[in-house]
Amino acid sequence: MNPSTTQARVIVDELVRNGVRHVVLCPGSRNAPLSFALHQAEQKGLLTVHVRIDERSGGFLALGLAKTGEPAVVTCTSGTAVANLHPAVIEAQLTNVPLIALTADRPVDLYRTGSSQTINQHDVLGIPTLHMPEGAGEAVTRSLICRAVATDGPSHVNVPFRPPLTPSDDQWPSSDRGAWTETDRTFTVETRPSTLPARTLVLLGDDRPERLLEASRLGWPVIAEPTAPGGLRHGSLLLNAGLPEHLRPDAVLVVGRVTLSRGQQTLLGAAPIVHAVGDQAQWPDVPFTATRASTWLPEPAALDGEWLQAWQSAVKSVSVAVDDLLDAAPWPTGLHVARDLVQAMPSGSLLFVGSSNPIRDVDFASERRSDVVVHANRGAAGIDGSVSTAIGLAWQHEGPAYALMGDLTFLHDSNGLLADRLPDLTIVVLNDDGGGIFSLLEQGAPEYGGSFERIFGTPHGTDLTALCAGYRIPHSTVDDQEEFRSAIASPKGLQVVEVQAKRDELRALHQRLKATVSNVFSR
Repeated sequence: MNPSTTQARVIVDELVRNGVRHVVLCPGSRNAPLSFALHQAEQKGLLTVHVRIDERSGGFLALGLAKTGEPAVVTCTSGTAVANLHPAVIEAQLTNVPLIALTADRPVDLYRTGSSQTINQHDVLGIPTLHMPEGAGEAVTRSLICRAVATDGPSHVNVPFRPPLTPSDDQWPSSDRGAWTETDRTFTVETRPSTLPARTLVLLGDDRPERLLEASRLGWPVIAEPTAPGGLRHGSLLLNAGLPEHLRPDAVLVVGRVTLSRGQQTLLGAAPIVHAVGDQAQWPDVPFTATRASTWLPEPAALDGEWLQAWQSAVKSVSVAVDDLLDAAPWPTGLHVARDLVQAMPSGSLLFVGSSNPIRDVDFASERRSDVVVHANRGAAGIDGSVSTAIGLAWQHEGPAYALMGDLTFLHDSNGLLADRLPDLTIVVLNDDGGGIFSLLEQGAPEYGGSFERIFGTPHGTDLTALCAGYRIPHSTVDDQEEFRSAIASPKGLQVVEVQAKRDELRALHQRLKATVSNVFSR
């Protein structure tokens, strides 16, 4: 079976499993795989197909079918056919009608080539587009269809198809989820409150504060990104090192966007149940592993006291081992500075953390303090605008304010210091003269040493003392731990505290850190 036919059949099957019973089909060439799959489903009695030759009329027919509150689909070919659905989508958006526009597209390599019936179909209907990757696997395909059905109001799913566009057999997709019934849940979307197993692990990312706080109090072990409340110290380290069998969960509850640790993604890929909680427009399922998703937290389930105690014991042992490792390593590294800063901040402080290494250093090394609020730009996770963001937060915060960022992040927004009024804010710059984050990624491996500094390390040699003097901003450079603690003790006015570090041993230190955590479990 060719990939386009396979994907189209899975799409239609998942629509049926989500309760869609009416589809308006506007004939075309590029949506032929969907047309064949829809006809096959109708022949099996799974749904009703309404054929319309005019996309504008087809869109409004689907609107009428969906006005009862049950989602209805209109599908069409690529190009201007898609634009003709816009009037109906506008009406659906203003009246919150669950109309799903399922549009076929040309493969992305045909964009801007003059190919027939090829336009940029992303967001062309005035609502965010869920773009289906070409030839996506079953999990991704079903998850995106579920997301479209779960969206309040209209949604747009755009699917590129590559020839051949006609089927060579009449097989129907099989799934380990079993056939759809009215009482079964769908592949991803949970339609009613549910419980989770006693051995559930909670991952917290960026989300509404009240929901994060509620999730942190359910009683299960919590691994929280620094911007979320609570969480076990060194939780991400445990995930990155690989959880031993006795700590592995039977389910993972994900609240908000968790994007910081590769260990998180490994855990989600292996968990039997992944319940994602977040807003429907962007539910937290980056690796498409969620088996169910909702906008509410699951009902509290029974807790496994022995398992909880095992987690607490593991975290305690890891904390001792990590602190011993850092105490024995030469100061400073980003891990040292993050740990010392969070530990030394007065109660009621605010901390803004820059992207790349600093946010991970805080995640890996620092304690979790309920009396300190942590912010970071984790939406797109860029390094731009960090100085200005920290200044804005400091203006709004009643209490001591700090920022921790790398040298490239600081330099990228040094013009943020050019202001008529500045708040009380201490900016700690971990200056390792370049892109330290790349030392920890694949391109930082020894075999790429010949090109690393030139294209990834990018040493700049900037004199931050002179730069800050040009902005008339107080600046100090500290050389040891005690001097650092003294420099951050009195956050009056805006000041920059620079800590100079080296990248040479950074990769080796993180390898020892991971090995230290692994060794705790092998004793």
